[in-house]
Amino acid sequence: MSVPQTQQRAGWTLVLGSIGAFVASLDVVVVSTALPTLRGSLGASLSDLEWTINAYNLAFACLMLTGAALGDRFGRRRMYVLGMGLFTAASAACALSDSVNGLIVARIVQGAGAAVILPLTLTLISNAFPVEKRGAAIGVWGGITGLGVAAGPIVGGAIIQGISWQWIFWINVPVGVVTIVLSRLLLTESRGPRPQLDPIAVVLVLAALFALTWAPVRAPSAGWASGEVIGSLGAGVVLLAGFVWWERRAPTPMLPLGYFKRRAFSTANVVVFFQAVSLIGSLFMIAQLFQTGLGYDPLQAGLRILVWTAMPMLVAPVAGVMSDRFGNKPFMVAGLLLQGGGLGWLAAVTEPGVSYGRLVMPLVIAGIGISLCFPTVANAVVASVPVEDAGVAAGANTALRELGGVFGVAILAAVFAAHGDYSSPGRFIDGFKAAEVVAAVVAVTGVAAGLLAPGRRAARAEAAAWMVSGQDDAPAEGSVAVGAGVSDSAPAAGPGGAA
Repeated sequence: MSVPQTQQRAGWTLVLGSIGAFVASLDVVVVSTALPTLRGSLGASLSDLEWTINAYNLAFACLMLTGAALGDRFGRRRMYVLGMGLFTAASAACALSDSVNGLIVARIVQGAGAAVILPLTLTLISNAFPVEKRGAAIGVWGGITGLGVAAGPIVGGAIIQGISWQWIFWINVPVGVVTIVLSRLLLTESRGPRPQLDPIAVVLVLAALFALTWAPVRAPSAGWASGEVIGSLGAGVVLLAGFVWWERRAPTPMLPLGYFKRRAFSTANVVVFFQAVSLIGSLFMIAQLFQTGLGYDPLQAGLRILVWTAMPMLVAPVAGVMSDRFGNKPFMVAGLLLQGGGLGWLAAVTEPGVSYGRLVMPLVIAGIGISLCFPTVANAVVASVPVEDAGVAAGANTALRELGGVFGVAILAAVFAAHGDYSSPGRFIDGFKAAEVVAAVVAVTGVAAGLLAPGRRAARAEAAAWMVSGQDDAPAEGSVAVGAGVSDSAPAAGPGGAA
């Protein structure tokens, strides 16, 4: 294939992969502005409202590693197309739901489709671009994914206001069909370094993540001290230990555990967990604040949230490019500090009847923080593993992000319920303020992990040392031992591991 054809194919890969990331991210948040409408139209309780978000996130988190592994085994383009097909069909089922229980079931299936789509978007893009352009490409991917977050509240608000809540799901159908057709025609097929699926690992990680996410989902109803929640957490820990035990002995591990010995990989995964607890939990509360607490209609609420959610679209591509020059660490640390500071400021100024002008700057600051952290975490993770394992790394990272999102909604909903309720705008704001203080503290707590991340030079040295050492976490024979990101990657290595 000629250089222009290769560049054109890479461009199409970026576009189609970013569309997948966009719709998967959009549907995490598009329901947010519909929550008050669902409460009225379907008679949904607070627990039901949590489930409309958590059902998606639950399947998303539990199946993420499985989606990446299926791409390695059966072909990334093939599984991307199948995942998009499942997501599109489930979106139609969501739109046709006439009860909150039916909607929740369809959201689970939709999340399963997204779990196949999202990790493969990063793998396809990482494989399509050379090392020196990969950070910029991931920055664009991060910006478009951020656009999904940005567009969620306003798209949801506009559709609910102008048509009906069902159309927040119908809109996915034509986008999905077009993406499926173009992906079949324009994407290059590839497979990962572990061609055999490990069914025992799949079952163990699926059961472990389900148990760990079920606990916070049920905690607001059953109580954090209940036998159900404690038992679920305990089962999750035991199953996760079983997964680790098995992976240490498996001939072709689903997730090479040695990657967690790399500071760039492990710290970025901790950072994304704390960020997601704060971010997704806050989104659940802020979308309701503008309607229930401040009296705006869905479209007005979506437009006002835009100053917060649009920041990743504007800032993430710049952060991705700058991380190629300065490394990922300063952006992760600054991002969490700004996110926590902005949310804390928002909690401080929110009161009954507060003017929108007083809320703008806290939302902008928090949004810039999200934007700095989001693409650089992805870059740090894929940069610290062989390029063929970018999908596995992205799957682990996104699973932890979605797990954090489930915990975030559950924790902030519990804090809200302890300090407020839906009986009046004032009572809602009482609960909101307490919840956002917790969200701010969680984001700032994640800074500790960011500070432990290696700087640009240290990350390169770490990657080079791992490649030369030939540790047991090395990729399967025949894979290319080179990081998928620019800023933290080492020089390309030959089959023997020498740079």
